[in-house]
Amino acid sequence: MTERFSFAVHATDGRARTGQIDTPRGEIRTPAFMPVGTAATVKAMMPDSVRATGADILLGNTYHLMLRPTAERIAKLGGLHRFMNWDRPILTDSGGFQVMSLSDLRKLTEEGVSFKSHIDGSKHMLTPERSMEIQKLLGSDIVMCFDECPALPASRDRIAESMQLSMRWAARSKEAFGDRPGHALFGIQQGGLEQDLREESAKALREIEFDGYAVGGLAVGEGQEAMFGCLDYAPGQLPEDKPRYLMGVGKPDDLVGAVQRGIDMFDCVLPSRSGRTGQAFTRRGVVNIKNARHAEDPRPLDEDCTCPCCTQFSRAYLHHVFRSNEIIASMLLTWHNLHYYQDLMAGMRAAIAEGRFDAFVANFHARRAEGDIEPL
Repeated sequence: MTERFSFAVHATDGRARTGQIDTPRGEIRTPAFMPVGTAATVKAMMPDSVRATGADILLGNTYHLMLRPTAERIAKLGGLHRFMNWDRPILTDSGGFQVMSLSDLRKLTEEGVSFKSHIDGSKHMLTPERSMEIQKLLGSDIVMCFDECPALPASRDRIAESMQLSMRWAARSKEAFGDRPGHALFGIQQGGLEQDLREESAKALREIEFDGYAVGGLAVGEGQEAMFGCLDYAPGQLPEDKPRYLMGVGKPDDLVGAVQRGIDMFDCVLPSRSGRTGQAFTRRGVVNIKNARHAEDPRPLDEDCTCPCCTQFSRAYLHHVFRSNEIIASMLLTWHNLHYYQDLMAGMRAAIAEGRFDAFVANFHARRAEGDIEPL
């Protein structure tokens, strides 16, 4: 165990990288996928089950936790790790994205954002300083700067104004974060799809100096082609010796394409949310377990998967419990999806380390192109 936060790249293959983040609470193997525990829980999963899928780190949500049960209550109860029974690293987002996307009657100023809770209509103010305070109360291992993330498409002037505000907030976040050995603060690059604005943002963040850097403001409506176009240059604008985190992404092919372009960390609600809606991610693509074709199929979701869902239950059973609205359906499908995502990350780490990442990517796309197994 280390007493400080550190990052090392162990191998590269093209722009793809594999390495390790060390924290006082344990190591994070990169490329890493962080399951999302929005309200101090990964929905439909026990913490030890999340760990069993191969997850090294979880994400918690500042906005949701500040509203309920409140960061002060969590701190009083021993911090987020104890509260949710997760002793590994936790990253918390800043709350900025949720304020913009979920809150009613929000008002943006230089100071921060005032808004009404989507839960009960209560009034709140979130600033860089308050975001840092909340994340400290939670006990986050990796803290994210407070930023603004405008939805795309947006005008260049709107994107530039937002990015520059976020950079001023980044400086305030760094000052408010202070000196906290063992804890890390990540800056967030903004700038939409404008390469020069992304470079301006990266320059500002490098001057402030952070423990890691996120590529923010993507996966907000621009589409995969545009996102990859931005990732062709954005990671390279950030320091090579620090982790690079693509926020809120994504589908399996998004992850593979982003790792190709130099990204080290990801988070997304998709594997857990899809599990609750009957969608399973497999090596052959997405399976919709609601479909009648699975009603009498004794085969597993994915013949190459070693998760409990695939080794202990059939498609027919999953179809039945999902159509019957049984809770176990969400549990099993979420477990499978998270296991698949962690298998995908482990496969990419091994391929990069062994210098065969291009072959891995080709095989990934070829198997998905085959489609699901034929009905019996």
